[in-house]
Amino acid sequence: MAKHRSIARRNERRRNRSKKTSRLHPGRPRLVVYRSLKHFEAQIINDFEGQTLASASSRDKDIKSAIKKAENKTDISRIVGGALANKAKSNKIGPVVFDRNGYPYHGRVKAFAEAARKGGLEF
Repeated sequence: MAKHRSIARRNERRRNRSKKTSRLHPGRPRLVVYRSLKHFEAQIINDFEGQTLASASSRDKDIKSAIKKAENKTDISRIVGGALANKAKSNKIGPVVFDRNGYPYHGRVKAFAEAARKGGLEF
């Protein structure tokens, strides 16, 4: 049991280390990602007001048809990144700070970030 607690503490330290530089930017909201074994979620948050400005998820009904055609989870992350970039553009959200939430910038997180940049989101 103690080993599990030490792993949880290590993950929490890693998550907080990545949040240290991304929180409370005066001119930029924070783009946070969350990945589970099956789904991928992202949201743009204004930390000063505690509001979610835009969000996209692999569970969203408007992108379900595109997700069904995806071959793997990395493709799903790319679809979610493009959807979030479109929502941010329609809500006139400018540059954001990318918060990878402790996940390494690799694989699905990297694919999401590149798709969001390609969709016109600045970070």
